[in-house]
Parts: sequence; C-alpha cells; structure tokens
Amino acid sequence: MSYSVKGRVNRGAYERPFSGVGVEYFPLGVDPGPSGILLHECGYLPDNQAWNFPSVFSPFWRLYYNSVPGHCVVFNEEIFELTPDNIMLIPDHCHFHCLGENPVPTLWMSFNCTRSLHPEMEIPVVLTPRDTELCLLRDLKALLAANDNWEPSDAIYRNSLALLQVVLARPEVKWRPPLPANLVRIKPFIEAHIQGALSNDILAREAGMSVTGFERLFKQHYSCTPARFVAETRIREASHRLLQTDESIDFIAEQTGFPNRAYFSRVFKKVIGDSPAAFRRNQRTLLFFKRPRA
Repeated sequence: MSYSVKGRVNRGAYERPFSGVGVEYFPLGVDPGPSGILLHECGYLPDNQAWNFPSVFSPFWRLYYNSVPGHCVVFNEEIFELTPDNIMLIPDHCHFHCLGENPVPTLWMSFNCTRSLHPEMEIPVVLTPRDTELCLLRDLKALLAANDNWEPSDAIYRNSLALLQVVLARPEVKWRPPLPANLVRIKPFIEAHIQGALSNDILAREAGMSVTGFERLFKQHYSCTPARFVAETRIREASHRLLQTDESIDFIAEQTGFPNRAYFSRVFKKVIGDSPAAFRRNQRTLLFFKRPRA
C-alpha cells in the first residue's frame, strides 16, 4: 500500500471508483450530462511507493500518467509500462493488474463516458502526450499537490474535464456511435441487480424494447451478447471478493447471481482463464514474479 498521502491509505479501486487518496467527485450511477463524461476521482501522488493491485475489473474508465518510469499494468500476460512518454486509457470492464513498488509520481483519473471504443481499438489505449496535454497535466498536478485537504475544487474539476476532453477527442481514439438512451440505463441496472435474475426479457423490459430488438441493439453497441456482459459484470465482482475477502466460493457464487458453484466455476474460467480456487491461490504468487522493468 502507498502512504504517500499522510493519514490516508491507498486501498485501490475495484467496484468503487474512489482509491482513498484522491479528490472525489461523483459516484457511479450519476447522469454525466451533455458532456458525456462523468469524473469520479482525480489524484496525484508525488511518491507512490506501492501500486500492486491484482485483478482490477471495474465499471469505470481510468487515465494514467507517470512522469517517471517504474510502474506498469498487465493485460493478458503483456506488460505495458507507465512512462513520461505515454498517457494510458483503460476502458470500463477490462481485466488487468497494476504492478509497481518504486516510488514514482503518479497521476490518475477514474471516470465514465457515454461512448464505447470501436472494436478495432487496442486496449489499453497508449497515446504519446502532446504539448496541450502536457500543459494540462502540469497544471493539474500543481493544483492537486497544493490541495492539502483533498477537497474537491472547481479548478481541479474543470482542469480534469479539459484534459479528458482533449485526450478523448484525439483522432487516434476511434469510437462507436453514441449509445441510445434506452441502453444508457442498462449497465447501471445490471450492476445494481447483480444477485438477481437478469434475463434478456428483464433487460429488454427495462430498456423499453422487444427482446429481439434489444438483443440486436445491445450486440451492435457492445460487441457481445447481453448474457456475456452480465456474466463479465458478475465475474468482476466475484474476482474482487476472491482476492479481498475470505468468503467461501459457494457464498461468492450465490452473492454474484450464479445458481451453483459448478456453473460459477465454468463461467469464471471462461472469462478469467483460471478456476476461482486457482485464481485465489495463484494470483499474488503470479504478481510476485512480474515486476516492472528497471
């Protein structure tokens, strides 16, 4: 854990977008408004001494920028370093690991937006910062470093949104068409009812559509079936519980909406690549051997 901010502990951010060491704005589920961007948290640690958070799988986006090398993220066994030469974007519902023990300056944002990346985009999105973005990053770091009480301010909020708008508007970032209004409310509905029944009939009713029309529209915008999306949302919550609690696998299966442990294990292995028991047993051992390059 990082104790770079006196009196606060970096607990990471999994299903909630607040790390414990950032400036907090809006929780999940708030309407982002005309901008299409909802800022949850912005933070800057000038001496982030530990950044090891296994199996992050969250319902919000992240932007990372480190002005000194030393930390990285891992996607599908591939290491992506955080350096002064890149701004990294990670969309919601992506499974990755955060790794790093060297004391380096770290700036991050957690946010949501109403648009989805085009399927051709590689994830994570790694962009070379331009002069405009570097100026915004410099100003934002100064504002955050001077904010001793970690209170949300209009200046931090507006500078954060400005940076996000500039980065997300870059021509290298390709987008799907905007989500229709009746699909915008489906993701928060799934997250709020993860333990209950989430059949296509129920989701179509929530969207105010026929089942056939809902399935077609959902796949068009998310590149997966509603059932796959529901399964990934449940597995995200289950992976967090496996790593952060001592709850039994049977109990976790029940709490995340699976009818039994056997079915839970099959779906978990399909999404994550390991059974729940192997994932819980091996994850920290795996992370011990994966270290950022010097």
